[in-house]
Amino acid sequence: MLMSRGAGLAPAQWGAGGAFSPERGRWRLAERKGAVLPSPSDAAGSAAATPGAEAARGSGAWLRLAAEARSVSRSGFASPGMAAGVPSDALGRRVACGTDHATVRYVGSVPPTAGVWLGVEWDDPQRGKHDGTYEGTQYFKCQHPRGGSFIRPNKANFGVDFLTAVKDRYGMSNEQGGTENALVFGKKTVEFVGMDSIAEQQRQLNQLVDVSVRECAVSHAGQKEEIGRTCANIRHIDLTKNLISSWETVTAIASQVQNLETLDISENKMKFPSTSASVSSVFSKLRILALNRTGITWTEVLLCAPGWPALEELYLTSNDITVLERPGDDVLQTLKLLDLSDNHLLDGNQLHLIAHLPRLEQLILRNTGISSICFPDAGFGCKTKMFRSLKHLAINENKISQWSSINELDKLPSLRSLQCHNNPCMDTEKNPETLRQLIIAKISQLEVLNKSEILPAERKGAELDYRKIFGSDWLAAGGNWNPEKNKPSEEFLAAHPRYPSLCLKYGAPEEGELKGREPVTLKNQLLTLTIKCPENPEQKPVEKKLPESMTIQRVKGLLYRLLKIPGSELKLSYQSSKLEGKEVELDNDLKPLQFYSIENGDCVLVRW
Repeated sequence: MLMSRGAGLAPAQWGAGGAFSPERGRWRLAERKGAVLPSPSDAAGSAAATPGAEAARGSGAWLRLAAEARSVSRSGFASPGMAAGVPSDALGRRVACGTDHATVRYVGSVPPTAGVWLGVEWDDPQRGKHDGTYEGTQYFKCQHPRGGSFIRPNKANFGVDFLTAVKDRYGMSNEQGGTENALVFGKKTVEFVGMDSIAEQQRQLNQLVDVSVRECAVSHAGQKEEIGRTCANIRHIDLTKNLISSWETVTAIASQVQNLETLDISENKMKFPSTSASVSSVFSKLRILALNRTGITWTEVLLCAPGWPALEELYLTSNDITVLERPGDDVLQTLKLLDLSDNHLLDGNQLHLIAHLPRLEQLILRNTGISSICFPDAGFGCKTKMFRSLKHLAINENKISQWSSINELDKLPSLRSLQCHNNPCMDTEKNPETLRQLIIAKISQLEVLNKSEILPAERKGAELDYRKIFGSDWLAAGGNWNPEKNKPSEEFLAAHPRYPSLCLKYGAPEEGELKGREPVTLKNQLLTLTIKCPENPEQKPVEKKLPESMTIQRVKGLLYRLLKIPGSELKLSYQSSKLEGKEVELDNDLKPLQFYSIENGDCVLVRW
């Protein structure tokens, strides 16, 4: 059956502007006894050039098809009505020239040369030659002094519509054979070839859920409502590194995708709204949005954000964002993840402006230039009211030089995971294992550090070592075993805000624990330990000298020879001679005795 576009003609027959394409639909007019396939030029020319045209003209169908065929322009270049092959809206448009992308800043003549030129500002300044000035006349401006140049319009690709890119990417734009379909007009027959394969393509497009048209030169939405009719089930779209010039184009595409959940339009330098607009339902179901390398500012984010009522993840890397603003109470309230990496924020205090997003669980601040973090609303040992839901924080590759910023992170009430490597303060400790233990001891609720899980035994060892290492400083600053006399200075508490809580957890350090280590020799590396079996009193206590570097696994091997009990059945713990009543489990077979801060005179308890 012959149908007009509005009646449901398969989209595979339509070009970039939605116009019928004779090369793709392969329609023909035929005599009953002999079919003739006209050339594309005949199809787009006069209807009278083909036998049987008078009959088709009576129905009006032929005229519509011929007119639509003349309007086909799949290349993205101008139609014949556009002078010198330049679109009427070329100024500000994104173009591709080979593998390079640019923005059109000027359209017109450049004397003394003849013809039309495009003045473009290249994304890669190394591709340019000047700043828009030629022989003393400035035709346009560039951010980089050598970021611009002139090219002829025929060298610029202005892109294609979204649906054309989808068909090209998924191999649905080639001509395909199929059964013939015919319709009789009077004594003549109009036949369509390939309708069955087109219908199959339609079904395949309708099944698409995840669509990627990365680097497909997409520049516009195309025919209105055509995307919705053709790809009704799309949920996730990757539009990265295309030729999209404005947020309006993104909205025009998304408005035809009713259930859009994920949208990545990174690496498209585009214009965003400069004033607040009426809120629409276009992005009502959008959960994940990536706007990396788009040139968006935080102010523009807040102007667009009311249209993202369900947004959970927002990626804004490499946008030169320097200043933040506090979002309104009706903006970004559902946001769980925010990535601001590779934006150079003015200072850490900018974070206070986004600290009250109620559901923010993950904040990524890699390489943002921040040098300090502070939550002034909370004192030592207290929790801040900022970032109440924050569980995961990444501050790696920044300029944090003081350990006080790491101390501040213990104020975050929900923090569980931290990435903080490659900061100047980390350079103060050369041993990476010691550095890790310091951070673990300083942040009480941390469960994952630099993508490595913190096991309970590791936390115990880190906290006991921290308590011991800084015990002398604690005493010198006014610390005391007697609670009534325990008054450490403000300076000490500022440097070690967790120390009082560690004393409550493990007891204040005894004087004997705080004696300096003797020079390292084989003799003083041996620990004199008493081995007891509390649940088997018939087994008499045994005193052994063990190297402090001996792992728990090797200790179990020694006990197997002593007790004839397999190491896999043994459970070890120890009691410090200086901490009465406290028992620490030795639950990591790969750790040495010194990891648990075991000392001479301590007692190892063995159970099975």
